[in-house]
Amino acid sequence: MSRIGKLPIAIPAGVDVTIDGSTVTVKGPQGTLTRTVHSNIAVAVENNEIVVTRPNDEKLNRSLHGLTRTLIANMVEGVAHGYKKELEINGIGYRAAMQGTQLVMNIGYSHQVFMDQPEGIKIEVPSPNKIVISGPDKQKVGQFAAEVREKRPPEPYKGKGIKYADEHIRRKEGKAGKGGK
Repeated sequence: MSRIGKLPIAIPAGVDVTIDGSTVTVKGPQGTLTRTVHSNIAVAVENNEIVVTRPNDEKLNRSLHGLTRTLIANMVEGVAHGYKKELEINGIGYRAAMQGTQLVMNIGYSHQVFMDQPEGIKIEVPSPNKIVISGPDKQKVGQFAAEVREKRPPEPYKGKGIKYADEHIRRKEGKAGKGGK
């Protein structure tokens, strides 16, 4: 039996779960998320908990069991509390700002980099070198944060670039000079 798949998901106060066939809809203070689960996996609400079960121990069903349970748990957590990714910008003259719904970054190129705010995602720039991306959908928040970081990944020699707040950059030593001729 899947150790993760058999764990029930507690439904916090203020969160409403609706199951319609293979479609699971979760509503909460942060928003509404909907996901269609595989037809082999059964999802039910029992005693204010969501229970995910599989019909048999075939390989496909075993692999979908834990995955489905985790995806639904992430939906419940997202609509209840939301997810947040913090990015830091390091480098002289590197900065970010919001213009309406666009994220505008000066990150060492000859031009500014513009990124549109995706639907369901909130972008905040509390200081010129910090970007906070938040929303109820864990996958969308992580994907957009990765796309922002991709515009100028941190480099190992000077540490310039965009990095996650909790990321550690392994620094390298520069060229070692040979002495004189």
